[in-house]
Amino acid sequence: MNGQPNTRLSDLFGLAGWSKGELARLVNRQAAAMGHPQLATDTSRVRRWIDMGEIPRDPVPRVLAVLFTERLGRVVTIEDLGLVRHGRVGKQRADGSVEHPDGVPWAPERTAAVLTEFTGMDLMLNRRGLVGAGAALAAGSALTSAMHDWLHTDPTLKADAPRLDDPLHADPAGFDRYEAAPIGSQEIEELERSVEVFRAWDASRGGGLQRKAVVGQLNEVGGMLAYRHPDHLQRRLWGVAANLAVLAGWMSHDVGLEPTAQKYFVIAAHAAREGGDRPRAGEALSRAARQMVHLGKPDDALDLMKLATSGSGEQTLPRTQAMLHTIEAWAQASMGKGQAMRRTLGRAEDLFVSDKGDVPPPSWMQMFDEADLHGMQALAYRTLADHEPSAAHVAQRHAKEAIALRAKGRDRSTIFDYISLASACFIADDPEQADRYARLALVSMGSNSSHRTWDRLREMYRLTAQYAGYPKIEDLREEIKHALPKAAGRPGGGKWARA
Repeated sequence: MNGQPNTRLSDLFGLAGWSKGELARLVNRQAAAMGHPQLATDTSRVRRWIDMGEIPRDPVPRVLAVLFTERLGRVVTIEDLGLVRHGRVGKQRADGSVEHPDGVPWAPERTAAVLTEFTGMDLMLNRRGLVGAGAALAAGSALTSAMHDWLHTDPTLKADAPRLDDPLHADPAGFDRYEAAPIGSQEIEELERSVEVFRAWDASRGGGLQRKAVVGQLNEVGGMLAYRHPDHLQRRLWGVAANLAVLAGWMSHDVGLEPTAQKYFVIAAHAAREGGDRPRAGEALSRAARQMVHLGKPDDALDLMKLATSGSGEQTLPRTQAMLHTIEAWAQASMGKGQAMRRTLGRAEDLFVSDKGDVPPPSWMQMFDEADLHGMQALAYRTLADHEPSAAHVAQRHAKEAIALRAKGRDRSTIFDYISLASACFIADDPEQADRYARLALVSMGSNSSHRTWDRLREMYRLTAQYAGYPKIEDLREEIKHALPKAAGRPGGGKWARA
């Protein structure tokens, strides 16, 4: 007990709308259902947790996490509740700001536990049909401030952690979560192959259909990480965790679960750093930046990109640096900063062509090829066209290049290219060509579960309004309305959803 209020728990308690007596009764009931019938909590104990910062013993924090998750319809972890004994409990500074929002960064030994707990709660929400999208996003500047020093220091590898005689000793972080077992190189190879399968499915069909499978696989990997494997295996296992967490975040973003997606991106950055892979950590944060631009927060995106770029380290390959620059350029375009965007895209092109290919790219960068470079340039110029209509012509050129170069299986990216191209044609006052490419996008959307494609389609629909008197465009508008889900829009969207 530190004598200071637990502001995290207090805030969530206020959102839940319970009285302290109600919460005490719910804790006792839930604990009994989880196999702890001896637990007896009362109102005075709940008051001490909230007002005095007392941290209850296990299993109470886990019980509270389950209760708040169910009540709020989104993942709430022990960390979110401020109930980690060696962590922070939402201490407020004198200026009223909260130290390390959302528990970022957490202690190195907590990464596997946070990963396993969060995925377990996410799976529970899916099983019970809850929404899982009611939290607020942490601002890019807040994440950057909290994670800067942590990302720029050397990772605490397992070789530096306390060792016991048994190298496969299970860390208590894994207890009561998953029946973990030590694994070898063959099992890790199988896990790495599964990441490639999930990644290919996501690129083709969108995140909706396989998200739960990825989260479930990540949950199992979290259990495996509770064991201290030999260093070379532990690094690879952390790499699998980082890749799966990025996929879980990207798929969550793809279906509109924005706070959940952001948490997975942060978990991925932690996992990558635990494995000593700073470029992977930077790429994970760049995903959070793309999410911010999508939600109409380009200034937050630029904050995150500064951290992603500086924290990636000197071992970052030129192609990876090029990819990071395209995201920065997109954020600049969203703010109408045309000159800055063009300079940044110029650097991206130079870096891309300077990559000699003598060092094989990591698996997570193999999706960023020449088609993706043109696709991101098309996206940036199309975005800038909202501020500078003349940029639409350049957007068309890059979109056509991207479409010509797209490999098989990149269906979602192809849909984005067609919509970028059609939107640029509308802005350039070429409704005939816009109609053609818009219909190609519609034909391609059949089996895609990406909400982001629907968001892009809604924006294209907005652009058709000025041509509503054209019979062909009137037909197109009807087809777009038919293709969109019945519930228009989704919570948390920005000015327009771009990618």
